Amino acid sequence: MIDFKNFILGISSISTKSWDKLSTLFESRVLEKGDYFVREGQIAKELAFLETGIIRVFYRNEKGAEYNKQLLVNPCLIGGYASLITNSQAQINQQALTHCTIHVAQYSEIQACYSTFPDIERMARILAENLFVDKEQREIEIATLDAEKRYQIFKQKFPNIEQQIPQYHIASYLGITPTQLSRIRKKLSQKKMFQPM
Repeated sequence: MIDFKNFILGISSISTKSWDKLSTLFESRVLEKGDYFVREGQIAKELAFLETGIIRVFYRNEKGAEYNKQLLVNPCLIGGYASLITNSQAQINQQALTHCTIHVAQYSEIQACYSTFPDIERMARILAENLFVDKEQREIEIATLDAEKRYQIFKQKFPNIEQQIPQYHIASYLGITPTQLSRIRKKLSQKKMFQPM
């Protein structure tokens, strides 16, 4: 398991002094299954490191139907980024699908470090760039790949997740129905059975 310090250093190197400052801003917290970290309609104030567990990021349409935009698996950062940056109401929800341990900080306190600790600001910029690349890649996959290929990419990206969360959440993430997901899984299972050894 990657701890918070190694996760941060994996994004960008920061000095010991900067790490000491940054680490004091975060406190440990637990999200139980079903708990929300971000709710639509609220203004997000916190950013967190997901140390253990799985969180779904989802929208609700006007009829109340839910669409899973992302599945977040440790280690990663969580938070309503658009809301944090614009200080406007969040349009997404972030909900724990399993028991999660997180380390939480006030976003404003992290921002307040930027002028004194430029390496923290650089780390935040690199993180934002990485999030943009991931978002674009996901949009391309949804727009250009068929459901079976998207499922295969999902299995590579999240190799141990299928036994931990309900299949309908996976189907929603893939943009398909649970019935379609079941058919794809059956088809791939049959292909595997008939492959020469």
